[in-house]
Amino acid sequence: MSAAPVRDVPGFDDLGLDWLRARGSVKWHRPERDVMPAWVADMDFPIPPPVVDALREAVDGRDLGYPDWPDGSPLRTAFAKRMAERFGWAASAHRVREQTDLIQCLQLVLHLATSDGDAVAVQTPDYPPFLATLRTMNRRTMPVPMLDTDDGWRMDFAALDTAVKRAGCKALVLVNPHNPTGRVLTREELGEIAAIARRHDLLVVSDEIHAELAYAPHRHIPFASLSDDAARRTVTLTSATKAFNLAAIRCAVTHYGPDRLLALRDAQPPDLYGTVSPLGVTATLAAWEHGDAWQRDLLTVLDRNRRRVHAALRDRLPPLRHHLPEATYLAWLDTRPLGLSEPPVEKVLRDGRVLLDGGTPFGPDSDGFLRLNFATSRQVLEEILDRVARVLGGQEG
Repeated sequence: MSAAPVRDVPGFDDLGLDWLRARGSVKWHRPERDVMPAWVADMDFPIPPPVVDALREAVDGRDLGYPDWPDGSPLRTAFAKRMAERFGWAASAHRVREQTDLIQCLQLVLHLATSDGDAVAVQTPDYPPFLATLRTMNRRTMPVPMLDTDDGWRMDFAALDTAVKRAGCKALVLVNPHNPTGRVLTREELGEIAAIARRHDLLVVSDEIHAELAYAPHRHIPFASLSDDAARRTVTLTSATKAFNLAAIRCAVTHYGPDRLLALRDAQPPDLYGTVSPLGVTATLAAWEHGDAWQRDLLTVLDRNRRRVHAALRDRLPPLRHHLPEATYLAWLDTRPLGLSEPPVEKVLRDGRVLLDGGTPFGPDSDGFLRLNFATSRQVLEEILDRVARVLGGQEG
């Protein structure tokens, strides 16, 4: 029986190159015109119509004055409601605080909870701005390499336990779903991490920004929902920006589990770390409250695209090692079996005119890896895959 034809999805596959290149955001604006970008983690799709409508209504109302939020923005209640409905987590709205983006959330938590020279454990590979944050803040980074197995990427619990114990780590930065490998940790795996955190009294800073981009049957489980102990030691970071393509709205939330840390945060001068824009709050609320239909279409497209990346590279570059992502719109590709004589990011850009991410910014042992962003139209993705396969295919053996 022949496979069903691949159909375009209106609003997601009708993206013209001229329209994409005319955008002012960094993904398409920075590269030269003949380069196909699949690097920074922005999606190419137009933002959800409910968000457009909400922002237009706010601007048409001609009111951009100071918001009347004496007890915090409406995001606090909306976040708790969404966590309960999506993940069965009874998060407390009273423990939510707004920040401008996820990196700022992490930096503030590390600033309040750790000191100069303290050790912090992280999964590697990892999101480069997180690793750069630890270096800039002079926190001792304790990398815990994930294991590349025949069944996909896995956490090395023994290595995590050993690293935390030897270095006396104060915190663990947990990225789940994981960027860049696309793993979604199971309840059992999260339970292993929770046991290590309890044994060594670790603060867990859990980046869950990709939570709503998990593909069935995989399901995100908030770390703080595991147990009372996990809830008391976990700070959860998230935003609507990844799941709804809203990076530039500069709006994120932090849910503080530890009482002492929340009190310390609230004791800071109220505007020292900035405040979120009312338009950012408007966009986030519109996405969470009215964007689910758009997101269902998005996940249909991303699921199709992740499978296409996996199949195309398996067929055209058999030695290249990669796993089907369980979440996110990022594929993590190991080019080392191809025996390249130079970093793959540089080769693919020079010879294929495709800009990908990868390499040492993602941490130890990331040389030879590429991160490919597949959140684009079918036509653009096919062009990217064809260029990558042609360039790397000549380097086999």
